Amino acid sequence: MLKPEPLMIQPRVTLIAAGTNYGRFAIEPLERGHGSPLGNALRRVLFSSIPGAAVTRIKLGGVIHEFSTIPGVLEDGTQLVLNVKGIRLRSYSERAVTMQLVKRGPGPVFARDIDAPSTVEIVNPEHYLCSVDDDSVVEMQLTAERGRGTSLADNNSGLNIGEIAVDALFNPVPQVNFVVEKVRVGLDTEYDRLTLEIWTDGTIKPGDALGHAAQVLTQHFGRIASFDQPEPSTEVLAPTGRLIPADVYNRTIDELGLSTRTYNSLRRADITTIGRLLELDDRALHSIRNLGPKGVEEIRQRLALLGYLESSELSVVEEGTLPPPDLLPESPEEPSEPSEPSEPSLT
Repeated sequence: MLKPEPLMIQPRVTLIAAGTNYGRFAIEPLERGHGSPLGNALRRVLFSSIPGAAVTRIKLGGVIHEFSTIPGVLEDGTQLVLNVKGIRLRSYSERAVTMQLVKRGPGPVFARDIDAPSTVEIVNPEHYLCSVDDDSVVEMQLTAERGRGTSLADNNSGLNIGEIAVDALFNPVPQVNFVVEKVRVGLDTEYDRLTLEIWTDGTIKPGDALGHAAQVLTQHFGRIASFDQPEPSTEVLAPTGRLIPADVYNRTIDELGLSTRTYNSLRRADITTIGRLLELDDRALHSIRNLGPKGVEEIRQRLALLGYLESSELSVVEEGTLPPPDLLPESPEEPSEPSEPSEPSLT
């Protein structure tokens, strides 16, 4: 296979303008004719492959279908469903998450009135949902899921009685524009400059979305570039010397059934898969903030109980002595430190 010639001039990414949900980036210099294909590919991936979260179904107390009137509420079921579609959120759970809303009128109901678990963050808490015109009580159960692209309500099967499907817009990037211009490098004026504008819904930074799109393209182009090479091994060699099958490596830590405190500590450390856990030794686990020795012990025993660790690898009590997660005492969450505002990242 022919080896590509190295680039004579390395392109650089520059942040031109940034806002809360907006970023404008310049990628230059590019070889002549490369600006449009690169801009179009990034735009397509930004529209289709950036993961997000959305409400996929709701359940209203006393309402069977979306065309019903809701007692004590100004909006009907159809209008309420349209308003629910506007809720923007981040979900850190790979599984569907249930949220509750209980509001006694009179007065408006906003997204901030939703009682969400610690794994879900509502980005637009001031989003309007409905208005209650008397002392009625509005009860709503909302189900949030992660996904990509869009999911139409007609495709949402397996609903329980009383549940109403919602058109889910997972994609956090509603608009992308790009412009290709000529740029001068030395005496040569035939290079391209790609200017990319990205708007998001607030659940992701424009720079992070751009970086994720580039990684998706890199994975595809990497497979094409090595199509005639032997298939890679289906096992991952962890630093500890343990071979981890690829399907096990990518499983989420949700299936371990950890206590809330331990689960949140791992999420804050960006540890979301079984494989990442199996790569860490006890010293690395103890270095995770707010985890502590009891959390490390809980993780190791959960891994052993589910067959991810051998019993001989447990350094403390015998296998099977840890109670179920719902019986574990949960420590109160420590208040998170306020984060300083930062510029959008250029991944």
